[in-house]
Amino acid sequence: MKNTYIARQAILNEKLETIGYELLFRDSLDNKFPDIEQDVASSKLIIQNHIHGDIQKITMGKLAFINFTENSLIHKFPLMFDKDTIVIELVGHEKPTKKLLKIIKFYYNKGYKIALTEYDLAPHWDVLFPYIDIVKVDIGKINTKRLFPAVTRMKLFNVAIAAEKVETKNQKQTLVEVGFNYFQGYFYHQPEIIAGQALAPIKTQMLQLLSETFNYPLNYETVAEIISHDVNLTVGLLKMVNNVATGTRVEITSLKQAAAYLGEDKLRQFVSVLALSNLTSETTDEVCKQALITGKMMFALSDKGVFKSVSDFAFITGLLSAIEVMLSMPMAEIVKTMPLAQPIESALVKHAGLLGQLLDLTTSYILGHEDLTTNGNLNETLHQYSLDQKMVQEEFLKASEWCQSLNIENL
Repeated sequence: MKNTYIARQAILNEKLETIGYELLFRDSLDNKFPDIEQDVASSKLIIQNHIHGDIQKITMGKLAFINFTENSLIHKFPLMFDKDTIVIELVGHEKPTKKLLKIIKFYYNKGYKIALTEYDLAPHWDVLFPYIDIVKVDIGKINTKRLFPAVTRMKLFNVAIAAEKVETKNQKQTLVEVGFNYFQGYFYHQPEIIAGQALAPIKTQMLQLLSETFNYPLNYETVAEIISHDVNLTVGLLKMVNNVATGTRVEITSLKQAAAYLGEDKLRQFVSVLALSNLTSETTDEVCKQALITGKMMFALSDKGVFKSVSDFAFITGLLSAIEVMLSMPMAEIVKTMPLAQPIESALVKHAGLLGQLLDLTTSYILGHEDLTTNGNLNETLHQYSLDQKMVQEEFLKASEWCQSLNIENL
């Protein structure tokens, strides 16, 4: 049996809080399924490779939206998962047959959450409404104005509506008015560009703080000075010291002392999380999580072979990779406000150089894109740099677990 790896995409509520992830399952490097029926392949791969044991790491405790065809439902593959951890996504169905309705009732009575995908407004789907929790609509294919009658019928059964392929903040606001409850796609598409937008002082400060903490050696006095200008950062720093000093009494007399007490590694971690949380205050913590996972994964992969030469730059490059989404500004404009090393700037703006290649393959892997942003195929590029697919998947899981341990929502 060949190895598998998983990509994911966040699903958000109206408050832009992550409620779950759609998991996108991939197979071997040559992109061929093993010799089993295609419509049960994904589920069988999940089970035989024990991927379901890592589901909670991948989703960081959130719901996992998993695609199941009719045959995989008949084979009862969803029963391999805890009903409280997954949402069964119905895929590949042209109409609700009597057999499908019977199957859905079975899982409904077992307490599983069920989502209907590929919804096309046809009235014959109404028969499923009493037994499903979510209807997913591809807004690239369906005119949302045509949804009003269907929304009215769904609400009678408390069916939530999720929009797929949401690309801008304006789209999201319009969809809320229509009646959508969940949104998917906004953070992994082109950011909303606002020409000539100036950074608010607090955001400039956060960027300065991020830049300063990745200087070697670290200047504690400068870091403390920047932190002192923000109450939330000051409180956060003291909380961090308190967590590290559990069981001992530490009397902090200055922010510089607090910063020095943490040490360089923990201070960099603290600043990364707190600064990104502040930058994402108008969007979502999901962007912050994605950036942290990308940074952590890039740093781990930079310890492998050819990428060692860019190891010092790997983490901060990944950390800043989602900054244009956070700030709704072009990357080229943002980097002008930061004293970044040239390899980092080139990687972020153009995906140029070895560092840019590492960023490209890491983000493509996380998002499940077969092709890189620049040129080339993901699988071919992994092979080119002698990166074992199983090892890359393990680093993704480790990065997700680490990100969960940071408890971003409570910062």
